[in-house]
Order: sequence, then structure tokens, then C-alpha cells
Amino acid sequence: MLTVDRSRLLDGYITRFGPLTNKLADSFGFLLGQIQQDSRFTDDDTGRRQLAYCMATFKWETAHTMKPIDEFGTDERFNRLYGPQTAVGKMLGNTEPGDGARFHGRGYVQLTGRSNYQRAGKLTRVDLLSDPDKAKDPELAYQIAIQGMKDGWFTGRKLSQFINEEKSDFENARTIINGRDKADIIASIARRYHEILTEAL
Repeated sequence: MLTVDRSRLLDGYITRFGPLTNKLADSFGFLLGQIQQDSRFTDDDTGRRQLAYCMATFKWETAHTMKPIDEFGTDERFNRLYGPQTAVGKMLGNTEPGDGARFHGRGYVQLTGRSNYQRAGKLTRVDLLSDPDKAKDPELAYQIAIQGMKDGWFTGRKLSQFINEEKSDFENARTIINGRDKADIIASIARRYHEILTEAL
């Protein structure tokens, strides 16, 4: 388990990313509480690098708010992009009219598609199919994001394949979430988070 110095982490964030609003500080406070109870992160540099990549992903996927959010868009857009009639919708396991909107992205990592909601619900023992908005509950969203990244729920690729004792492939780590979309930007954010965590742990 990791012990994080909240004051140093926030100071490090301000130095590398800019001012902190009260809402952002509160979001960090919640995440720090979760992290400090999370035995899935080891108290060594590998643990710091893996956590840095998770935090970078959260920052990007939540539009820099560091709290669970809905994917931006309208129901019409989601059904057009993710409906069962589309290739993407079929890949996501959407089978019924309206599934594109019903199972749009939510959470820290934008959980998307009927299959992913079903898988995450089964593994967390929460019925996300009948109430997809539960995926935005902060504690559940944290669990889905971390476990999904660690165990490869989203694409079949695990965080440890890219960040381990031998390497820190922050660019290709993006494939655990969404191909190579914005991979270089998120890798840059992860490196800054690693610096922050090294100072705060």
C-alpha cells in the first residue's frame, strides 16, 4: 500500500499543471483516500509508475476534473456512434435500440458499451445493466477503472504489460483503454505525475 503526502502531491500538481480549484482539490482528496487503502499498488517505483499512468488516464478521460463524468454528447450522437447497427456498437456488445445512449461512456475511464457494463457489473457485483449511472459513483468508478486497467477488462491488455520492473512504456500503455488515441499526450501527463508521486510518497 502507498502512503501519499497530500500536501506535497497538491503542491507538485500546481507546479506541473497549474492552479487547483477547490473542486479539484476535493476530487484529489477522495482519490488519495482510495489510493491509500488500495493494496493493488506496491510501495516501490513500479507502483508509482503504474499509479502515475492511472492518474494521467483519469485526468484525460475526465476532462481534467479528476472526478467521474459522462462522456460528452447527446443521446442522438451516442446512438449514431454506438448503436447496434454500427460496427463499433457490435464490438461493444450493444444489441438493442437505444443501447448506444444507454451505455455511453461514464466514470474515470469512460466505461462504454453493454458488454463492458455487463463485465464490470459482474466483477463488482453491481447491476450496471439496469442502472448504468451507478458507474459514476466515485467508489465504484475507482474500482472499475483500477481493476479494469490492472486486469485488462477493457481491451484485453493489462497495465503490467507496459509498466513493470523492466520498462515504462507510457505511450503504448494507452492500448489498455483506447488504442493509441492521444497516447503521447497522456504519456507526457503520466511522466509529470510520476515526478509528483516520487516527491509525495
